[in-house]
Amino acid sequence: MKYRTIGTDPKNRREVSALALGAMLFGSRTDEATSFAVLDRYVEAGGNFIDTSDNYAFWIDGGQGGQSEELLGRWRRSRGVGDEIVFATKLGARPLAPGTSYVDNAEGLSAKVIRESAERSRDRLGVAKLDLLYAHIEDHRVPLQETVEGFADLVAEGTVGLLGVSNHASWRVERARALAAAAGLPGYEVLQYAHSHLRPRFDVPDAPLFPDGSLGHAGPDLLSYLRAEPGLTLVAYSPLLKGAYTHPDRLPSDFDHPGTPARLKVLREVAQETGGTVNQVVLAWQMGGALPIIPLVGASSVAQLEESLAAVDLELTPEQRARLDSVH
Repeated sequence: MKYRTIGTDPKNRREVSALALGAMLFGSRTDEATSFAVLDRYVEAGGNFIDTSDNYAFWIDGGQGGQSEELLGRWRRSRGVGDEIVFATKLGARPLAPGTSYVDNAEGLSAKVIRESAERSRDRLGVAKLDLLYAHIEDHRVPLQETVEGFADLVAEGTVGLLGVSNHASWRVERARALAAAAGLPGYEVLQYAHSHLRPRFDVPDAPLFPDGSLGHAGPDLLSYLRAEPGLTLVAYSPLLKGAYTHPDRLPSDFDHPGTPARLKVLREVAQETGGTVNQVVLAWQMGGALPIIPLVGASSVAQLEESLAAVDLELTPEQRARLDSVH
């Protein structure tokens, strides 16, 4: 396994594995025995960065979520896991009532919600401190200042380490970070967005949350922001596009544009040259690039995880990387 540092404060920064494991469907669609087997193999391989959210996976049973955090808590206790494993979770997008969703009834990012939701996540995970806590989606009902201060209070109390943000417009991320800096408070340092080698059309609206185009993908604004701010790290979710590289029929419609065939062609050429799979090339391209990117992979079986783990040791040549970077 390879590792990189997230965060800048010596008190809270952590060394995490170059490949993060997503636990979204653990405890719901992925049964407990399989989830435990995947987690055990990930840790055995040197992985130590596990991602979840307080609303995973509410859409499976029409509830409010929490199954993933609860399973991770059971796994922690059964394996005697301590602070050697870095757990990241998110709040803000948990439905306030069963049968609703983050689109119409999200918990939001008020100071009260941040405190209460973080406490519930600690209880489910069975930890005294959340290593990394994300603002999951935007909340336009609450002033950014309140959200910034709400998160900072938990860091000051020692119940949260690092702060992150997901699915926000780049300008709102920067504004929140500027407010935090001006007040001498900790701000967002880890950005979690969808990112892969294939690129979607960023102008396609995703109403009602993103009427002006996708904010959930790491587009040019966010990547240039990452390039300009060396203290930031991108955790790239859905790097393998939910299996679409091996099952093209799963590719979402916003990837249906002239750039996709050209990028797929280069990926397949490089995979053939390296002897790896297309999935492994995508992950290796992210892990070894100039930008600080940690791919976040899901796995519903140990075999799926093994494919992703093998990408850690896949070294792309400068020429191969240049071809992957320059294709349009």
